[in-house]
Amino acid sequence: MAYEFGGVCWALMRGLSISVCLLTAIAVTQTTAQGPSRADELKQAENDIQRGRIAEGVAILEKLNQTQPAMKSVAHDLGLAQYRNSKLIAAKEAFTKAIQDDPADKESVQMLGLTLYRMGQPAAAIPYLERVREWTPNSQTDANYVLGLCYLNAQRYDDARKSFATQFGVQADSGPAYLLFSDMLMKANLPELAANAAHKALQLLPGLPLAHFTLGEVALFKSSVEDALTEFEAERALDPGYAPVYDRLGDAYTRLEKYEEAQQALMKAISLDSSRTGPFILMGKVLLRRNDGRSALLYLRHAAKMDPNNYITHTLLGQVYRSLGDEDNAKQEFEAGEKLQAAGELKLDDPH
Repeated sequence: MAYEFGGVCWALMRGLSISVCLLTAIAVTQTTAQGPSRADELKQAENDIQRGRIAEGVAILEKLNQTQPAMKSVAHDLGLAQYRNSKLIAAKEAFTKAIQDDPADKESVQMLGLTLYRMGQPAAAIPYLERVREWTPNSQTDANYVLGLCYLNAQRYDDARKSFATQFGVQADSGPAYLLFSDMLMKANLPELAANAAHKALQLLPGLPLAHFTLGEVALFKSSVEDALTEFEAERALDPGYAPVYDRLGDAYTRLEKYEEAQQALMKAISLDSSRTGPFILMGKVLLRRNDGRSALLYLRHAAKMDPNNYITHTLLGQVYRSLGDEDNAKQEFEAGEKLQAAGELKLDDPH
């Protein structure tokens, strides 16, 4: 009886094994018939994008992004691909879905903020970039910089200063933070606010390098040349080895038609740093005004070699050649200057 019982058990087990094998075979057949799995398709999309086949990879990701249940990484990867391809509306939609699929997806939160900023919606970008800062308060990512720019656009100036200070690792209420903020305000074409910030920097830390330089830049921007000279001289006294201050002094003296003083300042600028074209161009202009065309030619030719695409250099060279009676070279330089200027203006007007 025991033997028979054992035989029955063996037979049942054998029959069960056959059933399992049959079910497994059917499942494999069905899977093969249905095509690759979603995971395989996702891997294929990633490989396509890595190999530069962006359109093919995006097409796969867009299809996967419509399937249910959602795969967490699909919308995220689609957003990154669209962002890198400058398809910002599509990137916004993908990152929004990625955050819905996974609220803890920090990169999608940051990328949505950056995308909104690039789309010209800085106010809408702020909440997302603020969340990134909450998660990683000491991060050195682009988020703090872009957040600062968004705050500037929203006229939230204290928040902007703090954001830039965080990015560069300085105390938000310190003199360096206000000076850094002043520089950002100048870049944003807000000279009056930049001057206020620079003055605040000097109040907090008298003798802070570059604060007077910034005030001089603001004064030049406003064509307050005498005030600019005062600030640049104050900066020179603090840091006599800083080449750009002599360049600016040369510019200020040139505007006042004090050409001898301008030439002396520009000579110092070139002696300290010969890698910048500005002092060479300005020196050529000063020497031309002093009726020293031969010397002006040397400086302007050198500037043209350093940067052959500066139309101002070619225009000044045309003036120098004309002063020397060389009309052929003068005509050639004037034409080159006009073409470069026109090309530059066309580039600025190009919406692409």
